[in-house]
Amino acid sequence: MSQFSARKILETEMVTVHDVLCSGECRHRSDEECSRVTSLVFPYRGVFLRHVGGNDAVAEANQVLFFNRDEDYRISHPVDGGDACLSMAVHEAALEELVPKVHRAARSPFAFNKQRLRIDARAQALVALLRHSLIRGRAETMEAETLAMTLVRRAVGERTARAATASIGRQKLVDRAKLILSSDLARRWTLAEIAREAGVSPVYLTQVFQQVEGTPLYRYHLRLRLAKALDLLGSYDDLTGLGLDLGFSSHSHFSASFRQAYGRTPAEFQRFAGLR
Repeated sequence: MSQFSARKILETEMVTVHDVLCSGECRHRSDEECSRVTSLVFPYRGVFLRHVGGNDAVAEANQVLFFNRDEDYRISHPVDGGDACLSMAVHEAALEELVPKVHRAARSPFAFNKQRLRIDARAQALVALLRHSLIRGRAETMEAETLAMTLVRRAVGERTARAATASIGRQKLVDRAKLILSSDLARRWTLAEIAREAGVSPVYLTQVFQQVEGTPLYRYHLRLRLAKALDLLGSYDDLTGLGLDLGFSSHSHFSASFRQAYGRTPAEFQRFAGLR
């Protein structure tokens, strides 16, 4: 089993939030584990694979993963570096109200009917804001609960969430592309480089990725880099250096891309989240 630590950063009657860090030592599938509670897990750093039966899901910052109570699963880390996630266990009565029927299994107790959903930029920003606020002790309990419920609503909303639909072969190709991107987020990849590693043509890769994920490959990669910026904003005084470290060509490129995704520049988000 991978080495991990879970730090509880919020606990109320309605929601419990943990900041979970994993070193990623388990490159192959871990021993079978079992979820004790139903949780929404938001990866914000690194990448891992979650295996439920014959169904695999790539977990990275563009996704929310659902862990159902009493559900067996395995974890593997095909990419070095481990991962970090915000794990949110919400009271099942609240989930019944918050989660649309399209994402729920038709059984009792409450359960999600899929492994994951792709989240949008606003949900990514809410993950970062909730985590930074709780870790730095800047959020009152009711404020944090409200922010957590807003995040759940955003992550599973019928208008904002998107489930990938594809054949097994196409999904595996898209998953390979995601792992390739995650192996070096700051690299200025070309389509030919990714396609070569994935074993297909650049044209086929871009077509399949667009069809499966509903967004172009380049934009998906951009969102992963910006999500990493959300994670690192509290660790950088030099935002120009942060942008360059993430592979942006200049501070203006980084700042404009960040603002387009999250509605604020990196400096404005730092101030808003109390990071500076």
